[in-house]
Amino acid sequence: MDKYAMTSSLPHHFEIHWFSIINSSVTVLLLPGFLATILMRVLKNDFMKYAQDEEAADDQEETGWKYINGDVFRFPKYKSVFAASLGSGTQLFTFTIFIFMLSLVGVFYPYNRGALFTALVVIYALTSGITGYTASSFYCQLEGKNWVRNLLLTGGLFCGPLFLTFCFLNTVAIAYSETAALPFGTIVVIVLIWTLVTSPLLVLGGIAGKNSKVEFQAPVRTTKYPREIPQLPWYRSAIPQMAMAGFLPFSAIYIELYYIFASVWGHRIYTIYSILFIVFIILLIVTAFITVALTYFQLAAEDHEWWWSFFLYIADHSLCGGSTGLFIYAYCLYYYYARSDMVSCKHPSSPVTWLAFVMVSSSCLELLASAPLSFRPPHLPVD
Repeated sequence: MDKYAMTSSLPHHFEIHWFSIINSSVTVLLLPGFLATILMRVLKNDFMKYAQDEEAADDQEETGWKYINGDVFRFPKYKSVFAASLGSGTQLFTFTIFIFMLSLVGVFYPYNRGALFTALVVIYALTSGITGYTASSFYCQLEGKNWVRNLLLTGGLFCGPLFLTFCFLNTVAIAYSETAALPFGTIVVIVLIWTLVTSPLLVLGGIAGKNSKVEFQAPVRTTKYPREIPQLPWYRSAIPQMAMAGFLPFSAIYIELYYIFASVWGHRIYTIYSILFIVFIILLIVTAFITVALTYFQLAAEDHEWWWSFFLYIADHSLCGGSTGLFIYAYCLYYYYARSDMVSCKHPSSPVTWLAFVMVSSSCLELLASAPLSFRPPHLPVD
């Protein structure tokens, strides 16, 4: 298996990886410079005006982002869902970092396929306290009253859809006699881990977050009634913002996605976790700067509902950096059909094929699952 793994990391493949990293690094270096230049040019006149003549600035009517200073810190709608999303995202980010650390020290090997998936389950269970603490503390800061319901929502926000998808996937895999189906004993062990480890840690973290919460202190006073949000032009709508926010981060990880999909659906084994970690850091940096820029443009357009950037208000609001996931999903579809010659063909098409690439593309955790899967989706017949 060591020799087989070496064939997946030939020298010319390393050149492609490093070229991708250099290209992404240039993007990271240029993007902050462009954003700093734009923001400073826009804000420079305001800073000079307020610094030189404060009385004249007070008499002048405020516009843009200054006009909504009394609304920008108004608490968001559906604060319980918002706090639960923040807690779940914090946990996923934390345990993704842990998985990367384990991979960098050489815990995951191509011939030890179960180590990665075991680590995913165990580390997710052990980091559930972070979810409860983050969600409860932030929910209480937003003056939420029913923190117990928020804690239950937090516990099921990610695990609920994941469990339902897994049950359907496993049932279909059993029906088609696929080796990807988990046995009953393994399912019982996972349920016991969730019951005896994940749930208690979630409750303990929620109690700690509720007791240690601090009062939310906004730098300006919030007005009693919200201002009306003006109508935005078409290029400020959801679709153009989505394309802008997701394209740059996706371009930074495009090459690595190709090799990861080749490992999941093809014949390669992905073992260069160090390069994957570097690309992951680049993805975080690019996404952060894009989100900062879009948030500023949203506030400059007098849209003060910036807490929910896209999740519940797709028709009226701009998109945050999470739109990269939609690009990953679209590339997943393209890869499966355009690169179908790389996929082994032994059995006719089945629902497992469709559900497999949906799960791979819709979850950032699947980027880490680079070891070969237990089954290969079949090749679709060509007319």
